[in-house]
Amino acid sequence: MALIILGLIVMIIGIVIARNPSSIQRLGRPVKLAGIILMLIGLIAASVVQIEAGQVGVKKLFGKVQPDVLSSGLHFINPLLAIVDLDVKTQNYTMSGIQDERASAADDPIHVLTSDGLEVVIDLTVLYRLIPSEAPKLVQETGTDYVDKIVRPIARTKIRDNAVYYQAVELYSTKRDEFQDRIFKSIETDFKERGLLLEQLLVRNITLPQSVRSAIEQKINAEQEAQKMQFVLQKETQEAERKRVEAQGIADYQRIINQGLTDKQLQYEQIKAYLELAKSQNSKIIIMGGGSAPIILDTKN
Repeated sequence: MALIILGLIVMIIGIVIARNPSSIQRLGRPVKLAGIILMLIGLIAASVVQIEAGQVGVKKLFGKVQPDVLSSGLHFINPLLAIVDLDVKTQNYTMSGIQDERASAADDPIHVLTSDGLEVVIDLTVLYRLIPSEAPKLVQETGTDYVDKIVRPIARTKIRDNAVYYQAVELYSTKRDEFQDRIFKSIETDFKERGLLLEQLLVRNITLPQSVRSAIEQKINAEQEAQKMQFVLQKETQEAERKRVEAQGIADYQRIINQGLTDKQLQYEQIKAYLELAKSQNSKIIIMGGGSAPIILDTKN
């Protein structure tokens, strides 16, 4: 557009010069021609627009938003149109206590009240994108700063509205997924009405009050100690059972041996022992008593 205006100015200057009777009159025609060339170049440049990948172009004519959009690629358009480029790729809005993860100071973690009156701090990320066909409506009704006007206020409000249905410990443990799904459905509806598609909602962290955290830690420690004692008791019970079985086995063995050995067998085993003793290199005298224990004398002593 700037080249068209510049070319128009140069062409007017050329016309004025051509009508001047002075010596510069001969320059009027070349100047006028240069102006026409500039206007043509500007007209061609203004009629061609390139939309980058992952973007759409919204057309505005004298401030009025046109209903159709330009997809990515090269387009020939009315040179009087103004094009507003909008990103349709996935974007994220993060509320976090970590400063580097926030886009602005307004994106701090959200403090909510639960049904039991406790204050819980929530870190959350919203993944969303612009619906291409809804881009003209979004520009006309909201403008291009839809993050501040739609995403931030709706996300934060819906989190607060839904947190009151849960107790603090439930949000932290058993009903965290249910809470996340409930927020998702609530935000999704409002986003869609305004031309945004909610892709995913991630509850990244839930921080409980210190008093609640201490109570939970004490409960966990008590449960772990109880499990430890249960393990020790089970181990001792198993050890006692093992010893009982071992003692029973020894008793059974002795009973079987005692029942199986007769006097003749005992005498036979005794004789075998005497024979082994007699084979010893040390000289010994064995005195066999009648039914009494034998007396063994070592002749070397």
